[in-house]
Amino acid sequence: MTKVAEPRSATRSRVDGVDTARGLALIGMFIAHAAPVAATLEGAELLAIADERPRLLFALTAGLALGFISGGTRPTPAARGFAGGPARRRLRIQIGIRAVILIALGLIITATVAPLVFIILDVYGVAFLVLLPLLFLPKQVALGVGIVGLAIAPGLAVVLSREQWVADARLARVNLPVDWFISGAYPVIEWVPVMLIGLALARYGMTRPDVIAWTALIGTAAAIVFLPAGVALLELGAQQQLDPSIAASSVTSFAVGESLQALGNVGVGALVVAATVTLTGLARERVRRVASALLSPITAMGAMPFTIYTVHLLVLAAAIRVENGFKTDDSWPLTIGLIVGSMVFAWCWRRFVGRGPLEMGMRFVSGRTRNGGPRAT
Repeated sequence: MTKVAEPRSATRSRVDGVDTARGLALIGMFIAHAAPVAATLEGAELLAIADERPRLLFALTAGLALGFISGGTRPTPAARGFAGGPARRRLRIQIGIRAVILIALGLIITATVAPLVFIILDVYGVAFLVLLPLLFLPKQVALGVGIVGLAIAPGLAVVLSREQWVADARLARVNLPVDWFISGAYPVIEWVPVMLIGLALARYGMTRPDVIAWTALIGTAAAIVFLPAGVALLELGAQQQLDPSIAASSVTSFAVGESLQALGNVGVGALVVAATVTLTGLARERVRRVASALLSPITAMGAMPFTIYTVHLLVLAAAIRVENGFKTDDSWPLTIGLIVGSMVFAWCWRRFVGRGPLEMGMRFVSGRTRNGGPRAT
């Protein structure tokens, strides 16, 4: 009997376009973390692009990754038994182990290396733990909950962060859980909805032309509609704060503005993912080959985000210096060095070794090399 080969799209374990989008998010983080303050308003507005969108794009691709490792369009089937049967339970344990490692590493780097940036590793791990019971939601439910949650959570975080009990928690030295979920730079209540949207997109099929088209269309519409409105409300809130008679109204402006801005920025992220997946996987063969070759260093970065992000924290910590009595690590040589160095290292490592070093370690410790797992399609 002749064995029929599976289609290439059914046997691939990664979607290059998603890795490319994640690599762009890393570059945006490098710029946000290491670029010096711009001397002109135009330059400041340009650098502001890297301030908010990369972290939400990173969260979106994290949700896509969870969707891929849990089966993509064909999620790991449920079975009788606790947590959906042995296969789903094993996958949740593997993700849980990764989450605990991320939390521990994030806290260790914060306490010992102490770079001058907010660290996402521990928040990332906490978000993974929160998502474990939501991992196999129906795709329609995951998408709906993600969108509604994203519309509410950023504004809710603004309101809750001003509550007295948050200040009391900080005084009682239990600020870490509060920062993780509400008042930190990367609150989990905002990250989880974005990850759910990414998870749902993986379930719908991020290599399907119709899904890509709808993702690009809705993402563009969200960016056009919500971003200007969100920015306008945030500016209004800043003005209201200056007038004591209407200062209380600024909380509402900030809350609604943050939610609208988050919706718009995730729309930008969805558009970026749609574009990179199209260029590297769905375009005509000649276009696809050229785009894949040109973007391969960025794709390689995005294929090993744990390694690249962790090393960049160590580099930032080593670059700390004192200027005018203040600690800083900002410089254009450092920014360019981080981007170019990460591209060269990631491309060479992926070309000659394969999976990123920390990714290999994480995979081994969590047990995926021993137990295997569903391939992403």
